[in-house]
Amino acid sequence: MNLSIDLIHSSYDIVIQKGIINTLVHEIKNLFKGKKIFIITDKNVDKFYGNLVLNNLINSGYDVKKLVLKPGEETKNFSTLPLVYDELLNFKFTRSDLIITLGGGVIGDLGGFVASTYLRGVAFVQCPTTLLAQVDSSVGGKVGVDLDKGKNLVGSFYHPKKVVIDPEVLNTLSDRVFNDGMAEVIKYGCIRDKEFLGNLINYSNKKEVMNNIEYIIHNCCKIKKEIVEKDEKDMGQRMLLNFGHTIGHAIEQYFNYTKYTHGEAVAIGMYEITKLSEELGITKIGTKEVIKDILIKYQLPYELTIDINELTETMKLDKKNLENNINLIF
Repeated sequence: MNLSIDLIHSSYDIVIQKGIINTLVHEIKNLFKGKKIFIITDKNVDKFYGNLVLNNLINSGYDVKKLVLKPGEETKNFSTLPLVYDELLNFKFTRSDLIITLGGGVIGDLGGFVASTYLRGVAFVQCPTTLLAQVDSSVGGKVGVDLDKGKNLVGSFYHPKKVVIDPEVLNTLSDRVFNDGMAEVIKYGCIRDKEFLGNLINYSNKKEVMNNIEYIIHNCCKIKKEIVEKDEKDMGQRMLLNFGHTIGHAIEQYFNYTKYTHGEAVAIGMYEITKLSEELGITKIGTKEVIKDILIKYQLPYELTIDINELTETMKLDKKNLENNINLIF
């Protein structure tokens, strides 16, 4: 299953294929004629796939270096950047070389930002290994890092040369990390595709979800592609993708990224914002119950455990704050 994103200044393919991580080198050969490849990954992913990708590339004649970072949101910090830049400089990495981000959203966002800024921009390929990264963060060109005051406050729009998605790698995820990605999957149903949401409600267990995983990933990427092509820089329609995220990011920040995963925080955000929009008479009564039921089904939280007013200061620092107004997606 392939998709292509066509933008004014760039276009690239998204390749979705079971087992493709074993033949990633073929995808690289099709687009990269240079010699040096720098892999950025984390300890969790490296354990399963780091050496597989590294050795396949070395055996094909590439000069490869692998940097293994600590897993978790704390790594996606501005303070990590000098370490990565240093490793690239020591490797004598130039603008004609290639970065591969092999990991979840943290690695993709961080590695993509490194690619966008090192030597004013080098090529990179996204190889997302979590469901959340496969359906959302690896597509659309948003890359960045966190500051102490908030999430993704330093970043850029910088697109990969290709996104290579292997749904089989999801088999090595814990249930919590898998369900974390399902929150973003549910988001796509909520904002754009009622039939898709119905299918997600009707799957009886994780096995059935995995039996349909290529369709699920493809549909999410297709929705995101259509939105990003119309609004690359997040000034209009692309804000739809932030459903649940303004409250979600504030929750993550409030608990210092330790209590909830990104998907769990977004799940709470989707429910809480819908509760509010029903109270305001904007959203049809009963919608929040639909969202609540599907979140429970996928073992995701839905209720805020603190007073929402405690999050307002954090929300004011949200990068979507325009002229002192935050656009909330209902």
